[in-house]
Amino acid sequence: MKNCVCLVLGGGKGTRLFPLTRYRSKPAVPLAGKYRLIDIPLSNCINSGINRIYVLTQFNSVSLHRHIRQTYEFDLFHGGFVEILAAQQTMDEAETDWYQGTADAVRKQLRYVEQPGVDHVLVLSGDQLYRMDFRDMMRTHQQTKADVTIAAIPVVREQAASFGIMRVSETGKVEGFLEKPQTDDEIDMVRTDPAWIDAQGIPSRGRECLASMGIYLFNRDVLVELLRKTSYQDFGKEVFPASIRAKHVQVHLFDGYWEDIGTIRAFYEANLALASPAPPFEFVAEGRPIYSRPRFLPPTRIENATVKRSLIADGCFIEEGAVIENSVVGLRCRIQKNAVIRNAILMGADFYQTPADRQADRAAGRPGLEIGEGTEIDTAIIDKNCRIGRGVRIAPFPGMNPNCEIAGLIIRDGIIVVPKETELPDGWELRP
Repeated sequence: MKNCVCLVLGGGKGTRLFPLTRYRSKPAVPLAGKYRLIDIPLSNCINSGINRIYVLTQFNSVSLHRHIRQTYEFDLFHGGFVEILAAQQTMDEAETDWYQGTADAVRKQLRYVEQPGVDHVLVLSGDQLYRMDFRDMMRTHQQTKADVTIAAIPVVREQAASFGIMRVSETGKVEGFLEKPQTDDEIDMVRTDPAWIDAQGIPSRGRECLASMGIYLFNRDVLVELLRKTSYQDFGKEVFPASIRAKHVQVHLFDGYWEDIGTIRAFYEANLALASPAPPFEFVAEGRPIYSRPRFLPPTRIENATVKRSLIADGCFIEEGAVIENSVVGLRCRIQKNAVIRNAILMGADFYQTPADRQADRAAGRPGLEIGEGTEIDTAIIDKNCRIGRGVRIAPFPGMNPNCEIAGLIIRDGIIVVPKETELPDGWELRP
């Protein structure tokens, strides 16, 4: 893997994850209480022996840059790097614009993959949750003498409308591709015989469609040719279909957990699934950890509270009588007496308040950086650094519009999102 570099795509504006992306890029969105989405692809690379990694960014990238800078430092003896390639203007007349898509972003940074000693380029997304050993994908790529290899996961027919679906030959060569087929006739054009999937050592279990995971492995010269000779802007919709027509594109099957966290609903459900008794994705994996920034926080203190099916990150204070069920509690959360947190994601805080600051807030009648005493939160995401007063109620109400805005709170897919640094006074209640 020493001759392979990785490009992690930082994504666009992240409108489907708004308001979580109001002040941060998609890969910088917190995950499971203490990680960020970008930690997933970077950890997969490091665990696969890939240590030359570029992250392409454009929108709201300050917090992402800071996280990468403070987390991913390689020692001098083993080498390697994780470097930011931000959209920028150069003296090249062809590069005076922002990234126009995933392929255009890579095109504008091709000089970094055209360096000596680079034979393969791995292209990843920065907003997916999975664990993969890319050495297996490289083995498939080299054994089949492919120009391009794409990772695919088997899905049932009912899921096909949400993915790009591939048709493959008996040897696994990709021969056709259809983006989000909607009808049975369209699905029949690209379906795969479940017996072929079984023959690859992966139980089909009724799955007859191969969905693109958006993970691509290119021969370096092939990628350069595809991008320099075209004006394609998107990998999934343009570069990949064109590759099928002109190059040998091979499929690499994957059968582990994989989730594309592109919407508020997907983000919410993926996080709460991690808190379940049998989570579909385990952060504990011997020899294959998920890395993140070491923060040197104290252990969480729990004072006679009830905690069920939940993840509690470092540095929290959970006071007497609090109830936390089926939830994710992020770093530095302070949850006061008798607060009830159900089916919720609390992203925590970036800093602790000093005793003097807390006293000043009380004197001014302002909530502290906390979840106040007796507050109830259900089916909600509380972004970082929110001040939630006493006796506040944040929960769905009968007839609530699943996509609307109420008093500064954003409701998406039926999930209530309290934006970053929101302040809700004592007794506040979500109402029509």
